[in-house]
Amino acid sequence: MKAPEATPLQQLIRKLRHFEIRIRHAVDAQLQGNFHSVFKGTGLEFDDVRLYQYGDEVRAIDWAVSSKGHGTFVKTYKEEREQQVLLLLDVSASQRVGAVGRQKLDVGREICGLLALTATRQDAQLGILAFSDQKELYLPPGKGIRHAYALIKGLFDLTPRSPHTAVAAGIKQALSLVKRRSLVILLSDFIDTGYERELTMLARKHDLIVVQLLDQREREFPPLGIVPLLDQESGRTMWVNTSSAAFRARYRATYEQNREQIGQICRRHRTEFVSIATDADYVPQLVNLFRRRNQRSRG
Repeated sequence: MKAPEATPLQQLIRKLRHFEIRIRHAVDAQLQGNFHSVFKGTGLEFDDVRLYQYGDEVRAIDWAVSSKGHGTFVKTYKEEREQQVLLLLDVSASQRVGAVGRQKLDVGREICGLLALTATRQDAQLGILAFSDQKELYLPPGKGIRHAYALIKGLFDLTPRSPHTAVAAGIKQALSLVKRRSLVILLSDFIDTGYERELTMLARKHDLIVVQLLDQREREFPPLGIVPLLDQESGRTMWVNTSSAAFRARYRATYEQNREQIGQICRRHRTEFVSIATDADYVPQLVNLFRRRNQRSRG
């Protein structure tokens, strides 16, 4: 009797599990078995108070407790035991650039699914907020394999209602939804403006990782002569001479400026940043990202 064919969702989960195994093996090899967790907490949470000692920082003093007249007390902290993770994914129309099955949105969905499966093995609470210029999908942080499958299915079944991009609005939504300090992984192509203030707020309040999704054809447009180009977000079609030197220079300059802008912002705020192209194997880049985080938390 012939076995039933796997559903698209089952095929996807098998693919993501394969990626997860590759990542775990690669990270273990690079760190010689010292890899603890992709989602290891880097923040601190309040633990207790103790009497002030010479050398303690004044800003650590708990004035509310000290005002009771029994001495000067300082707050003590411990490493966060349980990491909470929010995936913040841009699903606007500009993400639908790339080869069939390898668009920026496809890669972003795969990375989110991979991280969801990884979180189930590390007892981390993981949720997702998918946004355009509005909230498209929100699943609050949760644990377990059923939660991971629900997240993956919800993300791959999603048909965004709006084609427009508003990175600032997506970040504002995340800030309103996530109150405790969390690991936030923001995935977008960042083809937008006016989001620096919100990104700064997110970096200050949370442990932030920024993933920029890129496609090669956005850097080097093929010289096709005079052709109609559709703007995915506005729906407008314009006739453009793609072979002209001026057009090609402007096109590449816009690409490089966009890439450099988000990189500069992340460097300014010491935020972890990785740029991933749709035609590249992103597993080694994620391995290097997790390795840097692990070394930083141990250092």
